[in-house]
Order: sequence, then structure tokens, then C-alpha cells
Amino acid sequence: MNDDLLKRVLLPANLHTAWKQVKSNKGAPGVDGVSIEDYPQWAKQHWAATRRALEHGYYMPQPVRRVEIPKPTGGVRLLGVSTVNDRVIQQAIAQVLNPLIDPAFSEASHGFRPGRNAHGAVRQIKGFIEEGYRIAVDVDLSKFFRPR
Repeated sequence: MNDDLLKRVLLPANLHTAWKQVKSNKGAPGVDGVSIEDYPQWAKQHWAATRRALEHGYYMPQPVRRVEIPKPTGGVRLLGVSTVNDRVIQQAIAQVLNPLIDPAFSEASHGFRPGRNAHGAVRQIKGFIEEGYRIAVDVDLSKFFRPR
């Protein structure tokens, strides 16, 4: 990340907005055990070191805590829970990068984009069907790029 983008990520206003978003999402603690409620106190003690690590390029996110979520049809879905601090940093980065990157995506792209979801994708496909189109493509790039 270039210095200008990193400075924007680390602006107090951007970090505050990121924290508010993470807090509103709630969520469980990561591997460090720090909860949403405990994070402000944790950040008072640790943010200066975290910021230095980010600025000097040696910050390393913590491992995710693996949680098994039971599926209604049986089996489990694995969920990775990041630490609250890593979620704040990820959110702060996304807030800076999304406005720069998102406009370059196709209007037909819905996956993991702000303000878009699977329901919107279905509505768009229905509209295409009404226009006479008969083929829709759903590509999971994570499977496409997996080594064989």
C-alpha cells in the first residue's frame, strides 16, 4: 500500500468510523480473547505499537479463531473469527480502497460488494430474462484459481 493510502487508512476519523462499523456488527472475540466491549481499553494500551507496525510494514494479523456453525441440514460450516483489532484494521482499509476499486467492477458483479447482495443479483438476472437473455454465469473465483 503506498504511503498516501496508508496515511488515509490511519487517519483518526477513518479509524473511528471503522471502529463504529465493527462495533455495530458485534461479533465474537478472536484468538486473543478481546471482546467488542473490551476493545477500547485494549486499544488504549496497544494501538501505538499496532500503528507503528502498520506504518513500518511489519504488522501481522493474528490467526483466525475457527468456529463450527451447525447447518440446518446437518454438518457444519467453518467460520474464521478475526480479532477485533484486525477487523478494525480491515474495515479501515476497506473504507479507503472500496471507493477507488469498486467503480472498476462490472455492474453485473454482486459478490462481496458494498450495497449488493444475492437478492440484488437474482433481481438483475430476472430483469435480463425479461430482456430476452437466456444464459447466466455464476463464477466462484476461489474455486477457479485453486491449485489442482
